[in-house]
Amino acid sequence: MAGHFFVKELAYINKYLLKYKWHLIWGTVFTALSNVFAIAPAQLVRYAFDLVADNIHLYWLFKDTNAETAVFDDLARTVLIYGVLIVIMALVRGWFLYLMRQTIIVMSRLVEFDLKNEIYAHYQTLPLSFYRRNNTGDLMARISEDVGNVRMYLGPAIMYGLNMLVTFVLVIGYMLTVNVELTVWSLLPLPVLSVSVYYVNNLVNRYSEQIQKSLSGLSTFVQEAFSGIRVIKSFVREGESVANFASKSEEYKQKAMKRALVDALFTPVIFTLIGLSTILAVYVGGREVINGTITAGNIAEFVIYINMLTWPVTSLGWITSIVQRAEASQARLNEFLKTQTDLVSERNLDRELQGSLRFEQVSFTYPDSGIEALHQVSFGLEPGQSVAILGGTGSGKSTLANLICRLYDPTQGQVLIDGEPIRDYQLASLRRQIGYVPQDVFLFSDTIGRNIAFGVQTHLSQAAIEQAAKDADVYGNIIEFPKKFDTEIGERGITLSGGQKQRVSIARAIVRDPKILILDDSLSAVDTKTENAILNNLQRIMRGRTTVIISHRVSSAKLADLILILDDGRIVQRGTHVDLLAQPGPYRDLYEKQTQTEEETA
Repeated sequence: MAGHFFVKELAYINKYLLKYKWHLIWGTVFTALSNVFAIAPAQLVRYAFDLVADNIHLYWLFKDTNAETAVFDDLARTVLIYGVLIVIMALVRGWFLYLMRQTIIVMSRLVEFDLKNEIYAHYQTLPLSFYRRNNTGDLMARISEDVGNVRMYLGPAIMYGLNMLVTFVLVIGYMLTVNVELTVWSLLPLPVLSVSVYYVNNLVNRYSEQIQKSLSGLSTFVQEAFSGIRVIKSFVREGESVANFASKSEEYKQKAMKRALVDALFTPVIFTLIGLSTILAVYVGGREVINGTITAGNIAEFVIYINMLTWPVTSLGWITSIVQRAEASQARLNEFLKTQTDLVSERNLDRELQGSLRFEQVSFTYPDSGIEALHQVSFGLEPGQSVAILGGTGSGKSTLANLICRLYDPTQGQVLIDGEPIRDYQLASLRRQIGYVPQDVFLFSDTIGRNIAFGVQTHLSQAAIEQAAKDADVYGNIIEFPKKFDTEIGERGITLSGGQKQRVSIARAIVRDPKILILDDSLSAVDTKTENAILNNLQRIMRGRTTVIISHRVSSAKLADLILILDDGRIVQRGTHVDLLAQPGPYRDLYEKQTQTEEETA
C-alpha cells in the first residue's frame, strides 16, 4: 500500500525526470565509472600486499649478498608504481564523482526551479476563495519546504541510491568470487547498521520538525512583540513578555537537547558496527589464510571493500527517510496543484467595455463559512453612470465589489456587463478594464511611482503617474519626500500614513483609465478636507466611466446617480440623494447624524 502511494504521489514529477533525462543518464554512467575506479585501487593494494609477502622470502634468501640491493630496489620500485597508480585512480574517481554531482544534483536544482515556478504560477490562477481557506504560512511552506524535500529526493536520494546499487553489484559481486564465507561474515553487521541509521534518522527528522515548529512559534512571538512594542510598553507588560519569551525559549531548548542526544549516538553506532565488520573480516580472513584459501592481500582488500560499503549501507536508511518525506511533501503539493479555479470563461470574450452594469436577482453565500452576504440584489447602470453603496459593517458592500471584479461568482442570479453575462468575458481582459481600490489597501515594497504604475502592463509616462497622484490628492505629499516618486515605501507601505496609502491606491486605480471604477470605502482614512479635494477631482475622473462608490459616508454618496442602502445583504432603500432625503429611512438618519457630527467637530 505504501509503495503504491509512493509511486502514485511522486509519479507527478516523472515529467521533469523525462525533461532532464540526459542529466540522469550521464549521472548514472559517471556513478558507475567512479565505482570502477574505487574498486581497482583495492585490487592494487592486494597485489602490493601479496608482492611484499612473496618477496620477503626472496629478500632474506639474498640478504648479505651482492643481489640484496637489486632485489630491494626492484621491490620498492614495484610498490611505488602501485602507489602512483592508486593515486591516479583516486584522482580519476574524484573527477567522475564531480561529474556525477554536476549532472544529478544540477538536475535536482533545475527541477526545483521548474517546480517552484509551476506552483507559483498555479497559485496565481486560483480564486480568492482558495486564499480564504488556506493561510499564508501553509502556502509558503509548500513552495519552500515541501519543494525542498522533493528536491532532496531528486538529488541526493537518487544520486546516493544509484551509487549504492552500483557499489553493491560491483563490490559484493567481486567479494563473492574471492571467498563466499569471508564475504558473508564481513557483511553481517551492515544490515544492522542500515536499520540503526534508518531508526536514528527518523528520530532526528521527528525532533527536527518539532524544533522547527518551536522555532517558528518563537519567531512569531518575537515578531509580534516587536511590532506591538508600543502597546506592550503602554500597558507595562514588559515583564510578562520576557517571561513568555523565556517559556517558549525553554521549550525550544528542551527539544534541541533531545535532538543533540540522538545526534551524539549517531556516529558511535556507525563506527562500532564498521569496526565489528573489520574485526570479523580480519579474524575469518586470518583463518582462511592459514587454510591457504586466500592470501593476506585479500584481507587488506576486504577491509577496503567494507569501508567502501559503509556509506552506501548507511545511506540506505537515510535515503528511505528522504523518500518518505518527499512523498509526503509531494502529496501536499499535488493537493494544491490538482485544485482548479472554478472561475472559467464560457465564451472567452475579449473586447473593449462600454461600462453598462446590471445585477439581476444576485445572491451570494461564502462557500467556506456558509454566510449569505447578498440576497436578491438587483440594480442597473448605463455607461458613465455611478452608484453609491452605503451600509453598515457586514452588509455585503465589499462582496458586491468582488462580484463585479469576478473574484467570486454569484450563488444565484447573474451579473451582466454591456448586456453580456460576466462569466462570458475573458478574466484578464475584464479585470484590465476595471480600476479597483480595495478596502484593505495593499502596497508593495517598492517605490511610490512603481506602486502607482503597478496595474498598467505597458510603459507609463512619468506625466501620467504624476497626474494620477494629483487626481488622488497625494501629489503634494509625494514631492515633499527627498526622493519624491522614487521613495521606497517599505513593507506594506509602512512609510506612508493610512490616508496617504489610500490615496496612492486610488492613483493606482485611476492611472489605468478604467471603464469601470470601484472605490471600496477608499476615503475612510482621510480627513474631511482631503476627502472634499478627492471628491472634487473624482467628479472629473468619473465622467465617461461607470463608477461604484462603496462608503460609510453620505458625502461620498452625493456624487452618485443612484444610491443603494444595504442591510444584511438586502437593498432596503434606493434613489438619488435628493429623493432619499425627502423620505424617512436609514439614509436620512445617516445624513443627519453625520452632518451633526461634522458641525460639532467644526
